[in-house]
Amino acid sequence: MRRHLLATTAVALLAIAGTAHAGMNEAKAFLDKEIGDVSSLSRADQEKEMQWFIDAAKPFQGMEIKVVSETLTTHQYESQVLAPAFTAITGIKVTHDVIQEGDVVEKIQTQMQTGQNLYDGWVNDSDLIGTHWRYKQVRNLTDFMSGEGKDVTNPGLDLADFIGTSFTTAPDKKLYQLPDQQFANLYWFRYDWFNDEKNKADFKAKYGYDLGVPVNWSAYEDIAQFFTGRDVDGKKVFGHMDYGKKDPSLGWRFTDAWLSMAGNGDKGLPNGLPVDEWGIKVDANSRPVGSCVARGGDTNGPAAVYSIQKYLDWLKAYAPPEAQGMTFSESGPVPAQGNVAQQVFWYTAFTADMVKPGLPVMNADATPKWRMAPSPHGVYWKEGMKLGYQDVGSWTLMKSTPLDRAKAAWLYAQFVTSKTVDVKKSHVGLTFIRESTIRDKSFTKRAPELGGLIEFYRSPARVQWSPTGTNVPDYPKLAQLWWQAIGDAASGAKDAQGAMDALCADQERVMQRLERAGVQGDIGPKLAEEHDLAYWNADAVKNGHLAPQLKIAEEKEKPVTINYDELVKSWADAKK
Repeated sequence: MRRHLLATTAVALLAIAGTAHAGMNEAKAFLDKEIGDVSSLSRADQEKEMQWFIDAAKPFQGMEIKVVSETLTTHQYESQVLAPAFTAITGIKVTHDVIQEGDVVEKIQTQMQTGQNLYDGWVNDSDLIGTHWRYKQVRNLTDFMSGEGKDVTNPGLDLADFIGTSFTTAPDKKLYQLPDQQFANLYWFRYDWFNDEKNKADFKAKYGYDLGVPVNWSAYEDIAQFFTGRDVDGKKVFGHMDYGKKDPSLGWRFTDAWLSMAGNGDKGLPNGLPVDEWGIKVDANSRPVGSCVARGGDTNGPAAVYSIQKYLDWLKAYAPPEAQGMTFSESGPVPAQGNVAQQVFWYTAFTADMVKPGLPVMNADATPKWRMAPSPHGVYWKEGMKLGYQDVGSWTLMKSTPLDRAKAAWLYAQFVTSKTVDVKKSHVGLTFIRESTIRDKSFTKRAPELGGLIEFYRSPARVQWSPTGTNVPDYPKLAQLWWQAIGDAASGAKDAQGAMDALCADQERVMQRLERAGVQGDIGPKLAEEHDLAYWNADAVKNGHLAPQLKIAEEKEKPVTINYDELVKSWADAKK
């Protein structure tokens, strides 16, 4: 239904785009057809913002530009609805391509390497912030907005309203990317099963504590064991869901903060310092000095190895047998089929598909039978560490893009993230970037239908979910190493320690090449001398840090759970 509505609206707006003149009549037609009162701005303020876009775009009328993003519902809405509207209103013809995430990364690499202007604007993950900062091939937006792009920077942009700018700011305190969509990686569970009196009684009798949202991995493991093979509503169910096929998507499963959930790396938000959740250590000048424990890193340390071992154990013991051969996209719809009790690693981008009427996980009154909650943490995790991953697709302007084209693309980027359109866009894609949108009364009304998504984004807990940070010097080169190393562990070709030893060594080989080439100057890698784990742990402790931690003898800690409804209430109380 939504796809049909998008297509219908797009046709209407393309018809607008075909008119001879861009201006306020076209803006009013767009506001009438698409926005209405689903905005954080009044109609008068919407029109005021549209007038600014009309005026700022006049020097670029008739220009044709191309921008690109990955295949998410949010970006499809931008491509099919907002791009033709922007064209109609401003006279700048935008082609917004939507392609696979891997293709976005590959194409931006090509533009960086060749200088050929493939796209005028890019929505690429903020995971590349360390790459962009070190290679100096993107326009830093702080200077752009106050300098050569000042005439095309919306006075109503309100950067303070964006919830993700700390993720797109480099150590030099400059903003390099503007968030366009965000979604977190949370814990998903069957709220109805967890509140069933027989399930609660049986669980308490077997484990000696209450069935609830697991605070730590020890409790998650007990719950997975309890539900696996249990008869629920006349069918055998599973206590866990994951995927294990050796495929590029297996890399995201781990680079997206799995190691930090176990307790890898150091304390620090949005990322651990000096050792981040990839296990990469930097010096006082933000120069990467190592990935392996031998250089003070933590990619192959005890916490990282523990994280891989738990992944392997749970996949084998508690997930459907077919999960072992699934990719990310194949495994995503499985919990909605109604035979999975919980999932430790679940992207909120799945929310829109998980609340469709008629699914086995939906009630007749359009409320879900499931909820999302904060992720449980592993035995090495300490308070003050990040607890999960947040994807932040962000607008990026390359220096190789001619200035006039970059300015036109910047106008479009601001249009699709503007207060006028953001509430409506967020209702379509459920990928929040603005505080004003999260707090909008329309989401207060819709919250009961979204399984805890709004409660999470309004909670003080959300700051513990963040993207890959600036310790990673070349995201495209390093990220592709992960799925191959983890794939060896998932297939049984290597044990957990062997896989992480190979991964950290591969990461250091890339960093060594960058160091030799000198392409990142005085903020590029400078590898440290090698010592043993005891040396680097003592050095960390002496300097008030954690990583790399020593192995904990008993990794099965005391299990802890919390009642979901009490948790949500505590969030509300924390804001008073």
